[in-house]
Amino acid sequence: MNRVDAQYRPLMRFAVFQYDVAWMDRAANWATVHRLAASANLAAGDYLLLPELGDTGFTMDPPPAAGPDPLEAAAALARAHGVWVQAGHAERGAPGGRMWNVATVLRPDGSVAAQYRKIHLFSPGHEDRHYAPGESIALVDVDAPDGTWRIAPFICYDLRFPELFRIAALAGAHAFTVGASWPAPRAPHRRALAVARAIENQAYVVACNRIGRDPNADHAGDSFAVAPSGDVFAEAGDAECVLFVDADRAMLTQWRDRFPALRDVRRALIGSIAVR
Repeated sequence: MNRVDAQYRPLMRFAVFQYDVAWMDRAANWATVHRLAASANLAAGDYLLLPELGDTGFTMDPPPAAGPDPLEAAAALARAHGVWVQAGHAERGAPGGRMWNVATVLRPDGSVAAQYRKIHLFSPGHEDRHYAPGESIALVDVDAPDGTWRIAPFICYDLRFPELFRIAALAGAHAFTVGASWPAPRAPHRRALAVARAIENQAYVVACNRIGRDPNADHAGDSFAVAPSGDVFAEAGDAECVLFVDADRAMLTQWRDRFPALRDVRRALIGSIAVR
């Protein structure tokens, strides 16, 4: 939808940052993010979504000491443009000398709204040996032109575990924002899983992925957004870009009212996990 169209109705807007993550180079990666933001014609209140571990790449090594602190850099970005920022980064201090793989959501004033620590770690890549799993789901209430949106951030491999998304949806989530460093050979899985998460939870899925190559894998980008109906309605391809996604709260509500599958869930059959 063209935002200058006379028929335009203000909606929630996501800005998905797809770029080649420089390996273990925080300064280079934050320079890329700020460059893309400066050229993207962002609007106040947009929700920026960055890839998993977007300042270092999907590494099993501790983040380098050199370069901007991710929270400080993300806060500066949020304040500079008056936007929400979901930044993927590593956090030290987990048990056993490990780290957490984190998605931190910052408000437009630069303050931290929520932190989600990746619950499902990618054991085929030995992520579980170097990172500790998170224990709770995070929910963020974002004021948008068409009302308050409840957003649940997730990370990459989490897409394969539908129970997380179901619990978040039952806690009121309208949209799932998934930052990833998903390898190209399994790209069809990512698409299928994201569509399923949208359909079964009658929610938006906004999926961000990096491009380029790291020492272990090729990444094809293909950031996209899925409507509650399961339709993929925005796609980024395989080049560096900022993909804008307009999400419609009224359409989501109407879809859930017309086809009340989410209301038919037998909650007693679902496990529990903390929701913050």
